[in-house]
Amino acid sequence: MKASSVRSLMKVVSAVGLLGCFALAVWGWKAGILTSQQAMQDFVSRAGTAGILLFVAFQMVQVVIPVLPGGLSCLAGVLLFGPALGFLTNYIGICIGSMLAFAVAKTFGRALILKLFSQSTVQKYEHWTDQGSPFGKLFALAIFLPVAPDDFLCYLAGTTTMKWSQFSLTIWLCKPFAIAMYSLGLRAVW
Repeated sequence: MKASSVRSLMKVVSAVGLLGCFALAVWGWKAGILTSQQAMQDFVSRAGTAGILLFVAFQMVQVVIPVLPGGLSCLAGVLLFGPALGFLTNYIGICIGSMLAFAVAKTFGRALILKLFSQSTVQKYEHWTDQGSPFGKLFALAIFLPVAPDDFLCYLAGTTTMKWSQFSLTIWLCKPFAIAMYSLGLRAVW
């Protein structure tokens, strides 16, 4: 499959996901779930553990196939489950999703990145993987800060010689700060 075809397919999947989210938002608004944080929390709490697991799964998939901006889904986690459980669901889902993206890239290689992401994104970061580049340190810093394209960087890391242990350690130790900034920072703005 050509790179442009895969990118087109990913755009369609993202567009369908976005339309689905929009349809759910309209339904939630009309049902009163999105007009009251308490109503939203009550709705999710009725689902019990299944609601938590579903949200963690959503966050996992969100990393591998982005549908919404990551900051919005982190905000949703905090609004749905409160600051502590919301942070935890965001953290677990995003970290596992990051590991899935790394695994996909380890399996399918650099050609996949060229099919999934724009040429400009690839060109902006591919020099990080040049011989002698401190990729591990750059990657850790980017994962720690809440401004980098983490999903892409997880895929990029999968195309390098980075070992699973280094990747896992970086994700699980550096990700909490960025997730906290998105989760709690956006909640404060909300």
